[in-house]
Amino acid sequence: MRCFQQILVALMLWSWLIVPSASSAQGAAGSEPLHVVAFGDSLVAGYGVGPGEAFPEQLQVALRERGYGVEVTNAGVSGDTTTGGLARLDWSVPESTDLVIVELGANDALRGVSPEITEKNLDQILQTLTERRQAVILAGMIAPPNMGPDYSAAFNPIYSGLAEKYDVAFYPFFLDGVAAQPELNQDDAMHPNKEGVAAIVEKMLPLVTETLDSVNAGRGAGRNSPPDAAAAR
Repeated sequence: MRCFQQILVALMLWSWLIVPSASSAQGAAGSEPLHVVAFGDSLVAGYGVGPGEAFPEQLQVALRERGYGVEVTNAGVSGDTTTGGLARLDWSVPESTDLVIVELGANDALRGVSPEITEKNLDQILQTLTERRQAVILAGMIAPPNMGPDYSAAFNPIYSGLAEKYDVAFYPFFLDGVAAQPELNQDDAMHPNKEGVAAIVEKMLPLVTETLDSVNAGRGAGRNSPPDAAAAR
């Protein structure tokens, strides 16, 4: 009997050593999942791709495969501009959201919206989110060449400037590595196909995981402050 008890105690001690604690394991069973909202236009909404192939869905799969307990909500609206995004911000992005990926501005550039208006709208969006103490990744956009050098010179720096102003994580170009690659885009040469979305997710994933790690660290420390964006760039 004593031998059996010794074996039982040894097994219990061994199980405590090999099973990670809920506080240290990403996505541990029973822990509250992190809520991510992808807030953008057709590039987020999944224009032209099938069910489960849009950016938020592919990002959620990739994060869960890496052990992150997350739910990624698709808050993309095809055709949306920064003006439309600002108007729907309060009902598209709940205040309980842990991380917001902001991807807006492509339609502003395509329609020739004044860069001053685009900057003002994005500024208000970031101000609202940071005042809520939510983590943010700002995804940049680049004006199409046909808009001319003057427009590009005014439009393109908007994103880096606002990311610095609000100290949020910055991904310089949402379509990095996908734009102008025929095999990664649909026939319109503007919207990524399934493989193009996967390429965006793969390139953006390190920044997303770094930012989520900062959010998790804040949770573990019991803080209500936003994560250190400078460390997640």
